[in-house]
Formats: sequence, structure tokens, C-alpha cells
Amino acid sequence: MSPDHHQSIQLGDLLCEATEQLLWPSARHWVRERQPNSLLECRVGHGQATYHRFDSRQQHHLITYGARMVAAKQQAETAIQWLSSREIQQRRYFAGELSTLNLLAHTCCHEFAHLLQQVAGKRLRGSVHNRHFYGLLDDLHHQGRAEEVRGYLAEEARRRNLALSATPFTPPDQRTLVDQWQVGDRVSFGEPPRRKRGRILKVNRKTCTVACDPGTARYRVPVQMLRRLVVSPGD
Repeated sequence: MSPDHHQSIQLGDLLCEATEQLLWPSARHWVRERQPNSLLECRVGHGQATYHRFDSRQQHHLITYGARMVAAKQQAETAIQWLSSREIQQRRYFAGELSTLNLLAHTCCHEFAHLLQQVAGKRLRGSVHNRHFYGLLDDLHHQGRAEEVRGYLAEEARRRNLALSATPFTPPDQRTLVDQWQVGDRVSFGEPPRRKRGRILKVNRKTCTVACDPGTARYRVPVQMLRRLVVSPGD
């Protein structure tokens, strides 16, 4: 395991602690009124998949923070590909300022809002990042929960000698983002479990037209959302 990956796992552990110690206690009573005996477990995965899942039989909520997601949010070029970056900028969370610290604190709130959304019965098939979800996410920021998480992450990272930068970074220029793509490039976009894969058919001014595999579905995808697929020989 590389030192960088090991540190990403340690930072992921901090996200778990912040979620369990700050966000969960503030909502536990409300959750258990609707889902008696509900429990929350947070864990760190070695990949980039970051998500909330609920086991209705066990009344068990699971939030996974991917170590590679943590690593991706260490620099602007990879951080801008994540939905959390666009949410911070467009909804003016943390005054719209992007930094690794802000992105990771917001990620905790984003996944916890999915937990609250599921408990409220508003996580619908084909409608995950919907109006109800963003109402819950807005509340976590406006009520100061996001700042609490941010402060906890900053203090604990400092105490444990983990690098967690609060320095703002500037997203890459739009033209630079567009110029890195060509017709025929194989790409993925979206987050698990709804990630899609395909091939670029057309490069536009701010988006790429992608034909997804399998089938013929086409999507106009903002270039910030695209990730390059490594193609094995013979693919």
C-alpha cells in the first residue's frame, strides 16, 4: 500500500468518525421514530465508490467513503469531476470555495443527506438527487452541521499529522477541460451504482456527446463529469 493511499484511508476514517459522532447523534432520535432500532455503520473502501445503502431487514444504514475518492479530492484536476464540487460552487456551500477540506466535509453531509432522504421515503427510483434531497442537504449546511464537520476534520487531521489542505484551489479552465477529450475516447460518468460507460461521439463547447454501452442511448455530459476509461488490449 502506497503512503498516499494509506493516508487517504486515514482521512476516510476521519470522515467515518465525523459522520458517526456529529451527524448521526443529531438525527438518531428522528430516524428511530421512523425506523426503530436503526443503526449506522461507516466504513472506508479501497476504491472510489462512495455511497449510502440501507438494509431494511436489519434496519442497518451503511455509508462507504472510498479512499480513491478522498485522493481525487486532493487536487483541482480530479476534484472538479465530482458532483460535490459542483454543489459547493452552485449552491454556495462554504461560500462557494473549493478546497480539499471543504470537499471532504461536504461529502460527509452529502452521504448523510441520502440517509435522511431514505428514512423520509423520498429516495425514489430514477430520482435520487431530487428536490427533497437538496432540501435536506441545504439544511445540514444552513444549520451549521457542515461547519461542525469541517472543524472536526481540520482539528483531528492536525492532531494526527495528516495532510488536509484548507487552501482554496481554482478549477481548471473550461477550454483546458474540453481540449483533453477526442471523438472515440472511452469514458465513464456518474457515481455508483448508476455509473455509465460509453464512447465520445462529439466534443462540444462545454459537453461531450457520449454513446453508452450497451445500447444506443446518448447523453450530453458536462466535461467535468467525464472520467477516462483505461482500455485493455483487444477491447
